[in-house]
Amino acid sequence: MSSSRKFASAEEVARLAGVSRSAVSRTFTDGASVSEQTRQKVLAAAAQLNYHVNQLARGLSQERSRPVCLVGNQLGSPFLSSLLEALSRHIQAQGRAVMLINTGGDSEAVERALHQALEYRASAVVVLSGAPAESLVQACMQSGLRVVLVNRGHTFSGPVHITLGHEEAMQEAFALFHRAGCRSFALVSSTAGTPSLLAREQAFTRAVNDAGFVLSTVRPGPTGYATGQEAARQLLGRAHRPEAVLCTTDLLACGFLDTARHVFKLDVPQELCVMGFDNIEQAGWESYALTTFHHPVEEIAASVAQQLADDSVTGQVITLPATPVWRSTIRPG
Repeated sequence: MSSSRKFASAEEVARLAGVSRSAVSRTFTDGASVSEQTRQKVLAAAAQLNYHVNQLARGLSQERSRPVCLVGNQLGSPFLSSLLEALSRHIQAQGRAVMLINTGGDSEAVERALHQALEYRASAVVVLSGAPAESLVQACMQSGLRVVLVNRGHTFSGPVHITLGHEEAMQEAFALFHRAGCRSFALVSSTAGTPSLLAREQAFTRAVNDAGFVLSTVRPGPTGYATGQEAARQLLGRAHRPEAVLCTTDLLACGFLDTARHVFKLDVPQELCVMGFDNIEQAGWESYALTTFHHPVEEIAASVAQQLADDSVTGQVITLPATPVWRSTIRPG
């Protein structure tokens, strides 16, 4: 039987099978009562008509069947792409669908994304980029939308916050540099100004200043490889270049390292020590062998899935450790 439409309706299946509309619904509902004869008629008619259950429509009245909305920007970056892969895998393992909204990351774009999540009757939203307004988050929660903020800071109550122990990590970063004999320090970050980047900047600055040293900070552009290159040109072209450089992401560190080695011909780590943050795949490549801090992607994804599975959890702050990964861009102490 041919049809100009891609999918048939439940009513068409019922007519072809010679059964009621409710019999079709019961056939495709786990645990519903339907005779074997009726079930076989419905399945045969469904196969002939290319019928599939509209799970989106069905999910409007079933919270766990409604999609989970992931909101993020710069989705092609190595860290975010690995986080999205892990999140979607863990959430789909619960039998939930995932809806992705790619946003510019600014407050207006995040606001539009949250409104979209409400319009599509999402069951939950996981915010990976941008800083949503507290009033909008509260409005989402009042509408029954569960909200999880990942690395967005935790300045207001209500949603679940998942963040990292940046203070402890940056104290350890300074200690690693200091044990390597470094006495002049620089920090490379970006103009993104995200809560997680700011937390690393502020914590490392405190660690350096508390030890009595001066820190040079540069933010020459967005979070990316080219910004790391430009930061290297700015810092390493000075008469008194730093001995230790912390880059707030590995992608910045990769650009910084390539310029330090190939343009300024510096020996890393003998003449310059460099550290990153995130432990992306590229950090472990032999050409970089970057000492960095591990961003626990799998633990974050598992934690998000756990919060979504427990309807009673609200207003919780979950802090995960960022542990150092020692490679070869810092001298052993």
